[in-house]
Amino acid sequence: MRRIFILYSVISFLVIAAAGVVWPKVLWLYILLIPLVSLGIYDLIQTRHTLLRNYPLMAHWRWIMEALRVPMHQYFIEPETGGAPTNRMFRSVVYQRSKKQLDTLPLGTKVDVYRVGYEWMDHSLSALNESDIKQELRVLIGGSDCRQPYEASLLNISAMSFGAISQNAVLALNGGARMGHFAHNTGEGSISPYHLEPGGDLIWQIGTAYFGCRTKDGQFSEELFKQKANLANVKMIEIKLSQGAKPGHGGILPAAKNTPEIAKIRHVEAYTQVNSPSTHSAFSNPIEMMHFIKKLRDLSTGKPIGFKLCLGRRSEFVAICKAIVETGIKPDFITIDGGEGGTGAAPLEYSNSVGVPLRDALAFVVDCLMGFGLKKDIKVIVSGKIITGFHLIKNLALGADLCNSARGMMLALGCVQSLDCNRNKCPTGIATQNPRFTAGLVVADKKQRVANYHHETIQSVRELLAASGLDETKLLNRSHIHRRVSATETLRYDQVFPYIATGSLLQEPYPKQFEQEMKEATANSFRAKKCYANVDGEMVCMIP
Repeated sequence: MRRIFILYSVISFLVIAAAGVVWPKVLWLYILLIPLVSLGIYDLIQTRHTLLRNYPLMAHWRWIMEALRVPMHQYFIEPETGGAPTNRMFRSVVYQRSKKQLDTLPLGTKVDVYRVGYEWMDHSLSALNESDIKQELRVLIGGSDCRQPYEASLLNISAMSFGAISQNAVLALNGGARMGHFAHNTGEGSISPYHLEPGGDLIWQIGTAYFGCRTKDGQFSEELFKQKANLANVKMIEIKLSQGAKPGHGGILPAAKNTPEIAKIRHVEAYTQVNSPSTHSAFSNPIEMMHFIKKLRDLSTGKPIGFKLCLGRRSEFVAICKAIVETGIKPDFITIDGGEGGTGAAPLEYSNSVGVPLRDALAFVVDCLMGFGLKKDIKVIVSGKIITGFHLIKNLALGADLCNSARGMMLALGCVQSLDCNRNKCPTGIATQNPRFTAGLVVADKKQRVANYHHETIQSVRELLAASGLDETKLLNRSHIHRRVSATETLRYDQVFPYIATGSLLQEPYPKQFEQEMKEATANSFRAKKCYANVDGEMVCMIP
């Protein structure tokens, strides 16, 4: 094949050259063919790709078809209930609600209601009118030590840093947050001018690299923190321990996205890939973490302080609860990020196989807080593929107080799920710093869509509450949600995730499902104790 191609190329080259002398118009054909001939020769002599050496020119179709595979599948093959990481059905409802278009379905559900994992909520024969629901669907965040509590919406914008998303995306998100009176989490990339310009409420997230409040060597700076924490826009501060998309890995800012402007905001060197450390340097165990929370609360003149984590080893969260009880220092809120959480760039193994999924993590965290008698003082926020009103309802029923969404807000901005977030080529100008793409994102239009999506989703929560006969969200509990666990069996959430008694983890005997974690956990270390039986058959636990 290669020899035939070489012979064909040489003969073609000679024929075209000779014909060009006789008939100048053939030179146009020559101009068209010479690049193909040159590419074919290059394919034969290159050594990186076997397919190109064996099938010059023709093998390029493989890469062309690979590039077209994702959009072709999405536009021509993907069903309503298919598509990953967010299916077409949920993407469509966000687009419709953000534009205030018709969002109803004709002729019934497209979901298989008999598949294992299908979930639904109870309605009531004593359903209410929406006008009967007086609750504002807002939650007051701030414990007894908080001097500036914040009344948050049930749905807020989850953490997305300037750098991971564009200037215009940040402006539109924060502008939408101001219009709809809900909060915008900055992500760990610090507070940029674009977070402040629209005037929307901010949750300032502080990660392990302490962007925006770091010294030259990357340590926490009290002075820089105090300056930003006391800005009027900043309503709460969130310490990021880990995130669902890559727990235990630390954030990644690709070099291509690390422009001089972003580097200045984060206090790092421009055009270098910035990997946040996996752990904090300001504290090394749960006790120290509680004192760090107190320090931030004092420096911010009493604003709500909390932390975010993707649940990993369960005993580590128990250790945090033990430290809260021992020190008496309580965070005002805890954000649970599910293992299914998304990000612009994460290793495949972390996205697919690390971290506890949201519902399992939420049930455990809420039960743990109840067991230590802390739930009444600490609000729980959740994030992880939360798109519709029902997503909010089932998480609130499990024990969450409010929810965050990143995917929903990105879709409201116009995200088409092209899956180019990690390559700085986002065609909608959201997850990129390339001016060619960001210029297409019109802030005035998109901020209205973000506000619309939020309003319509909260309205759907109000309608679902009314259908269930409840006039406020705190009346929701695990008995209201059902899950199919087999072809012939369904269980309520309170059967899948049974409650434990309030205060039952403060003294023995502990609930059976917590016995191992209570043995392993210590307030003086995040690491679990190693437990083994000694020669007398007694259980001995030691910190490794």
